[in-house]
Formats: sequence, C-alpha cells, structure tokens
Amino acid sequence: MKPNTEDRRFATDARIRAALLAGGALVTHADLRRDPPPQGRARGFRQMRGLALAALGVAAAVVVVCLLALLPGGPLEPAPVPPARTPGVDRAPTAPSSPSGPPRVIHTP
Repeated sequence: MKPNTEDRRFATDARIRAALLAGGALVTHADLRRDPPPQGRARGFRQMRGLALAALGVAAAVVVVCLLALLPGGPLEPAPVPPARTPGVDRAPTAPSSPSGPPRVIHTP
C-alpha cells in the first residue's frame, strides 16, 4: 500500500505547487504598490468625540443629582408640616348659657 499512498502525496503536492505558481503569476508590481494615505479626519477623532460627549452627559447628570440632593427644599427634604394646634394655647371655654357674674379672664403661660 505504500506506493499508492506516496503517489497520492506526490499528486497533491504537484497540484498545490501548480496553484501557488498560478496565483503568483497573477500578482503584478501595481498590486504590490502602497495605497495613498487617507485624506480628511481620522476615524479615531469621531470615536473620541462621541466618547467625550457621553462623558460630559454623565458628568452633567451627576451634577444635577448632587444639586437637587444638597440644596434646601430639594426633593429629599420634606416640607415642614404645621402643628395640629398652636402650642401653649388652650381652647377657649364655651360661653355659659346664663351669665353668673363678671367674665373670667384666662391667663396662659
């Protein structure tokens, strides 16, 4: 079986060499010349500009949140609630149905 296997290898090697030589014959000096340098703005500048705008947006959002949280009267500080009644003042007594002497004066401390 060895002679058959070696014949296949030689045939495969010969076909590969022929394909490489044919491909090499298609390459000319014009194909090997350098391309001219690109003109205009580089692609990296656009990507950096987008990244810078995104960073500015995030920084502005952080500043707004900090200002809202730290300023008095912000959403995190509730509005003061007035007391249910004025402290230290009792309700006035109801008027008696019949006067029984001079009116009394109530002193509050």
